[in-house]
Amino acid sequence: MRHTANRVVPYITAREGEAGDLLAALRASFGGDGRSRLGYWDETPEDRGPRGELWGRCSQDLGTDRLPQGRPRWRMVHPARQRETMMKLLCQVCVGPTKVGKAHLFLESSQRLPSDKPVLTAQPPICPAHAPAAVEQCPHLRNGHTALLVHSAPLHGVIGTPYQWSASGLQTLPGDDEPLPYTSPMLRWFLASQLVRTIRDYTVVDLDDLPSS
Repeated sequence: MRHTANRVVPYITAREGEAGDLLAALRASFGGDGRSRLGYWDETPEDRGPRGELWGRCSQDLGTDRLPQGRPRWRMVHPARQRETMMKLLCQVCVGPTKVGKAHLFLESSQRLPSDKPVLTAQPPICPAHAPAAVEQCPHLRNGHTALLVHSAPLHGVIGTPYQWSASGLQTLPGDDEPLPYTSPMLRWFLASQLVRTIRDYTVVDLDDLPSS
């Protein structure tokens, strides 16, 4: 977490100068089951997520304290830092713990919070200390938010870009921001950029009632 122009810059926010790999870094490869899938020419185990999905590479501009530095690219999320905080349920602002009692604190826009089904979210949790700043500064929370103490949030899938292999080579397909579930056969040819969880068991709370530290 850093500050710029009196604004808190979340850990997951992308910074100017951080860039993703080119299409030429990708290729058609084969998994352990012998089936073709998307891969990197110089792939390492760290390139794969919890369900074997391939993740988009992006450079990181980190200071000596291992925190991101540089001018923030507001509204842009760094894939590796989003994946890290969502996977470990760490604060998306300061990478600290997000537990309140036995639950994790999440913030969701009131406009997109359904009342009759689980919530799919790509927004990592947040600690009580940074929740007020997030409500004040984040565009999708500013017009109404709901604080949730989440008891169960299993992994659902990923957001990213679909690809296909044809006689003309590897091609990028049109995509959207809809989460692709881990059960989808398209996952083999998908380049992930954000991890998604399903918020199932939660309690709505008031931020003013939570401890700040």
